[in-house]
Amino acid sequence: MKRVILAEHAGFCAGVARSVALAEQALAQYGCVYCLGELVHNRDETARLGELGMLRADSPEEVPDGAVVLLRAHGEGREVYSALERKGCTVIDTTCGKVKHIHAIARKASEEDRQLIVFGDRDHPEVRGILGWCPGGIVVSDVDALDSLLDNSPKKWENGAILVFQTTQTEKNFEYSENIVKKRCTNCEIFDTICFATQVRQSEALELSRHCDAMVVIGGRHSANSRHLAELCTEICGNVAFVENAAELDAAALAAYDTVGVTAGASVPARIMKEVKRKMDELKETMETEATAPVEETAAPVTQPSEAPETEKSFEEMLEDSIKTIYNGDVVKGVVAAITPTEVTVDLGTKHSGYIPVEEFEDENGSRVEDLIHVGDTVDATVVRVNDVEGTVMLSKKRLDAVKNWDDIEAACENETLVEGVVTEENKGGIVVKVKGLRVFVPASQSGLPRDAEMSQLLKQKVQLYITEVNKARRRIVGSIRLVAAKARRANIAKIWEEIEVGKRYHGVVKSLTSYGAFVDIGGVDGMVHVSELSWKRINKPSEVVSVGDEIDVYVINFDRETRKISLGYKDPNENPWEQFMAKYSVGDIATVRVVKLMTFGAFAEVVPGVDGLIHISQIANRRIGKPDEVLTVGDEVNVRITAVDEEKHKVSLSIRALSEPAPRNSKPRFDEEEPEEEEVAPVRPREDALVYEVSETGQSTGIAPTADPEE
Repeated sequence: MKRVILAEHAGFCAGVARSVALAEQALAQYGCVYCLGELVHNRDETARLGELGMLRADSPEEVPDGAVVLLRAHGEGREVYSALERKGCTVIDTTCGKVKHIHAIARKASEEDRQLIVFGDRDHPEVRGILGWCPGGIVVSDVDALDSLLDNSPKKWENGAILVFQTTQTEKNFEYSENIVKKRCTNCEIFDTICFATQVRQSEALELSRHCDAMVVIGGRHSANSRHLAELCTEICGNVAFVENAAELDAAALAAYDTVGVTAGASVPARIMKEVKRKMDELKETMETEATAPVEETAAPVTQPSEAPETEKSFEEMLEDSIKTIYNGDVVKGVVAAITPTEVTVDLGTKHSGYIPVEEFEDENGSRVEDLIHVGDTVDATVVRVNDVEGTVMLSKKRLDAVKNWDDIEAACENETLVEGVVTEENKGGIVVKVKGLRVFVPASQSGLPRDAEMSQLLKQKVQLYITEVNKARRRIVGSIRLVAAKARRANIAKIWEEIEVGKRYHGVVKSLTSYGAFVDIGGVDGMVHVSELSWKRINKPSEVVSVGDEIDVYVINFDRETRKISLGYKDPNENPWEQFMAKYSVGDIATVRVVKLMTFGAFAEVVPGVDGLIHISQIANRRIGKPDEVLTVGDEVNVRITAVDEEKHKVSLSIRALSEPAPRNSKPRFDEEEPEEEEVAPVRPREDALVYEVSETGQSTGIAPTADPEE
């Protein structure tokens, strides 16, 4: 045995690794955790978790009330969740995201009364869990059984059928099934639910089988994933050892093979793979040591002068030479040797020269190939065509990128991860966005544009989107740009309600106007600015201050989380006219005012913008008058004396008549003058003919004349 090659994608898949990690966390937290069935199809790993405190229960009935229960990645049926809930158990659900997706499809089939068909192993826990969401489902284990079922039963399925696959099934079974469905049943909808990680694992195993003399497949014999790996390897390589751990490995039997490949199922932890690899490496070192050990001396052979000593190649060099054969579909790594206007030459380290068309390096932004790759760079590519006669190999970088990026796209769909791409074309139903070299279709309804808008305006635009559907078999990916804005808006709304407080300021946009105020969008949430909060000045309608579409700064006056209502203010508190009035005037001061309104009991005059005072009819002239308009007209500017101010209620009384009388002795001093301390002056009550008129907080009159104080 000269070389041992370990597959890159071997051992725990993401779903199983997550289950084991959550199990370890739960055991550390609770000490004792029940697992419904075997957490992973690996006896060694199950034993290790058992030592940590994990107990196995085969049904909810075996679980004590109130216990902590872990649901494995295979998933469970609806009734299991209900039973555990009735028992008051704490449930830790580690069901794989792919399996949950199948559960959703099964639930949909049950609700729509459609026939569910599951392609898989009837006794596998994953399949049993799927049927738990659609009890009337049918299980088929091979393509012949599916062919027979579709040939005899479609007439009974009035609402159609749905076909799903156990996540560990092979891609070959899916392709065969798809062809059968197209021929046999027009009302059967097929879903590619095979785990993409499984497909990659199987592809790598097949690739290793082609290049290795023998294969070692590590995994539990009761694991469907591991069994399929062993079956695939056996189809290509006749020497396959299927073992569960290092103890079962007959390393000596592998000594006869030069190159041995190693892969492992999704339920195999890294430590077991390392143990197997270590055992094989030890055998390899032993063989190399024996090969280099000194031997008993014998007579040296006579070398003819004409025989030049040959340069002996190293073991590694000979090994590399033996596996340098290139086949269509191989993934190769090379170094860029030259760049021409039409192709990129790649040195593969073999007798062949590799070529990649320049178009394969073009990106969505139209960048030049010289900006994206340079001579000396390392590049990975897929072999498209080998020409041994000319010694050339046609390579494709895009094909390899597409294969690699499918995994990322599926993960983005499952994890609802935001992706970015460029709109490359418009079609009848929507637009196409290039994401990581893959075509993503975005329906017009998900483009984020209004219904009748032209899709062409998005061409060549960089956009963000969510992947909503991935069907690798049909090479179909669907995305949504509209969902990005919707999710961002929901997140912003939640943030606003979480952080909102009285007085907090926001930058918003005026959305609509009514007779009583303006509605302002502060980031997904609408608040109302009442007409009285738009301006300190007297206005008749909101449009006098703001218009729809205006961007304004507002602050929170009040809010109610239950009713989701927010009251906003727009006028600047620092520009409060009452504060300006109090800073400028005191009782007894003379001011020039403008008459703004005449009433039967007096006249209202603007002292400062936003603050009005009342000139009672008895204070307009030194003589008795019947109506204010006998002396005053709206718009007149007159001098008045401020006779009374109520700071608490914002009341102001004015008098023209008082100008001919001395100022009240209780007027406030101006310019920080000190009040006399010689004698205490009692406050002077206002006379009956100079009563205070009540004014609102905004400085506007209430329109009700005060009555005389009977004690005056």
